[in-house]
Amino acid sequence: MMRTDFGWIEIDGKRYEHDVVVYPDGKVEKRRKEISKMKHGTSHMLDMEEIVWYLGHGEKAVVIGSGQYGLLDLTEEARKLLEDRKVEIYVLPTPEAIKKYEELRGKKPTLGIFHVTCRFPFWSPGERSGTSG
Repeated sequence: MMRTDFGWIEIDGKRYEHDVVVYPDGKVEKRRKEISKMKHGTSHMLDMEEIVWYLGHGEKAVVIGSGQYGLLDLTEEARKLLEDRKVEIYVLPTPEAIKKYEELRGKKPTLGIFHVTCRFPFWSPGERSGTSG
């Protein structure tokens, strides 16, 4: 069972306060976001060089939690890599991605990459003047 809010994700009762990768066998590790950040200047882009670190576990689907408000995305190269491998791709805000991941993982080997930050910290509803993540 998984749940999330800004800055954390809980997986099977354990809370993580950083981005995580969940492998098809259930193993959880910290996302290697520094790879994408060094190349793009932000961890809001999931680069092919980062995603190859996570592949090779028989995954048929990849679910990407793009942050609480959906600011993280795949680069075109990363998307093409997954498409070439015939892997289903789902990029959704993290709360929705958790639901999709839990739906799929019982049906097929699924890799989950969950970004737990990325919200607009300095706004009230209706105004988005700054970003964080």
